[in-house]
Amino acid sequence: MLDQLGSALQQVVAPESLVMLLLGVAIGFVVGILPGLGGAVTLALLIPITFGMDPVPAFSLLLGMYVVCAIAGDFTSVLFGIPGEASAAAMVLDGFPLNKKGQAGRALGAALASSVIGAVFGVAVLTALIPVISPLVLSIGPPELFAIGLLGLAFVASLSGKNMFKGSIMAALGVVLSLVGLDPNTGMPRYTFGSLELWEGIGIVPVVVGLLGGAELLQIMLDKDNRTRHLGRPEVGGIRTGLFETARHWFLVLRASAIGVAVGTVPGLGGSMAQFIAYGHAKQTSKNPEHFGKGAIEGVIAAGATSTAKDGGALVPTIAFGVPGSVSMAVMLGAFVILGLDPGPAMLTSDLDVTLSMVWIVVLATFAAAALGYVLLRPLTHLTRVKGRVLVPGLILLLTLGAYSESNSFADVLVMLVFLAVGVLAVRWKWPAVPLLLGLVLGGILERYFILSHSLYDWEWLGRPSVIAIIAVAVVLVASQILRALRNRRPAVDTLRTKEGAAA
Repeated sequence: MLDQLGSALQQVVAPESLVMLLLGVAIGFVVGILPGLGGAVTLALLIPITFGMDPVPAFSLLLGMYVVCAIAGDFTSVLFGIPGEASAAAMVLDGFPLNKKGQAGRALGAALASSVIGAVFGVAVLTALIPVISPLVLSIGPPELFAIGLLGLAFVASLSGKNMFKGSIMAALGVVLSLVGLDPNTGMPRYTFGSLELWEGIGIVPVVVGLLGGAELLQIMLDKDNRTRHLGRPEVGGIRTGLFETARHWFLVLRASAIGVAVGTVPGLGGSMAQFIAYGHAKQTSKNPEHFGKGAIEGVIAAGATSTAKDGGALVPTIAFGVPGSVSMAVMLGAFVILGLDPGPAMLTSDLDVTLSMVWIVVLATFAAAALGYVLLRPLTHLTRVKGRVLVPGLILLLTLGAYSESNSFADVLVMLVFLAVGVLAVRWKWPAVPLLLGLVLGGILERYFILSHSLYDWEWLGRPSVIAIIAVAVVLVASQILRALRNRRPAVDTLRTKEGAAA
C-alpha cells in the first residue's frame, strides 16, 4: 500500500497532472464563490475537456475543482450570508453573524482550518476503508436510509432555537414542499397546479438562495448606514484566532469530520444533510448552545469540517461499487466511463494507483485552496465595507444567476423570489428558516425510502434491529431537547410570578 501511495503521488505531481490540478483549484474557487452554480454543474461542463486525457490528469482537474468548491463556498456564506454551495448553508448560521460583529477573519480562519482537517480525515478514512467497506455498505438498505432520514429530521429540535413549536411547523412546511412534483410511486404530478416547471419539484438551490441570501440582502439595503451588516471594520487579522480556536476544538473537528464521512458514504443523503447533522451535534454538545445562530465559532468549525469530509465519504461507494454517494459523484461516474475505468473491484486492484491518486488530489487541492483563500482573504473581506447600494445589485444578479443555473429554468428564479419573501417574513416575525430547509432536503429522501422499504419488506422492516436503534437515537434527541426547553422555561415562569407578586 505504501508503494502504491508513493507511485500515486509521483503521478499527481507530474507536470501535466499538476497543471490540471491548479487549473481545477482556480475554477473551483471561482465557482464556489458564485452563489448556487454548484460543483455538479461545473463537473458536467468540464467532463468533455477530459477526452483523450490520462486518468490521473483528468481527475486532477475534476476532483480538484469539486473539492475546492466546498471550501470557496464558505467565503460567500461568511461575508455576505449567501451560500456559495447548497451544502454550505449551515456555514451561514454562525459565520455571517460573526462577520456582522467585525470578525470575518476569525470565522474564515476557523472555516479554512477545519476544512483542511476534514478533507485529510475524509481521504484517510477512504484509504483505510475501501478494502473492507463492502459488507458495511451492502448491509445498508432502504429501511436504514429511511431511519437515517428521520434522524436528520430529529435535529430540527436543535436548530429551532428557543421555539421548538415554530421550528416544527417550518420543518413540516419543508416536508410538504418536498412533495411537489411527480409522485415517485405512481408517476403522477401532484401539487404542481398545472405547471410543467414544477414536475421536477422545488430545487434546494433557489430555496437556499432566496430564503437565506435574498432575505439577508434586503436587510442590507434597509440598514440605516446603507452598508453591509457588520458592526465595524472586518478583523482580517483574526484569521490566526480562528486557527487557534480550531485547534482548541480539535475533538469537535474530528467528530464533525466523522459525521461528514459517515453521511457522505450513504448514497443519496447529500452534503446539506451532513452539515445540518454536524451543526446540530455541535450545538447539543456545546457548553453555550444559546450562542448558536448568533456567532458561535463551534458552528463554523462543525460546518467547515463536514463540508470537505463528506467528499471523502462520497468517494467510497462511488469507487468501490459504482454507486454515487451524491449528485456530483453521479456526474463523476460519467468521467469514469469516458476514461475507460470500471468502478468496483478493478479500482481496488489493477487500477489501485488511480484510486490512491484521488487521495493525493483531494489533499493537495485542499491545501492549495486554503493557501489561495488566505491570500485573497483581505481583499474579499474588504468587500463587506462597500456601501449596500453599490454591492447589493451585483449580488442580486449573482443570486438570480445561481437560482437559474440549477436547471436553466426561469421558474427557479420565481421560486427564489417566493422564498425571498418567506425569508423576510421569517426574519420579521422571528420564525427559524433552517428547519424549512432541512424538511425540504429530507422530505424527498424519507418518501423515497419509505416507499422502497414497504414495497420490498411490507411492514417487517420496522422490526430490524438497525432501524430500531437509529429511530431510538432520534427519539432520544427529540426528548432531550423537549426536556431542555421545559427546564429553561420553568425559571422564566418563576421569575415572572415573582415580579407579579412584587407588583401586587
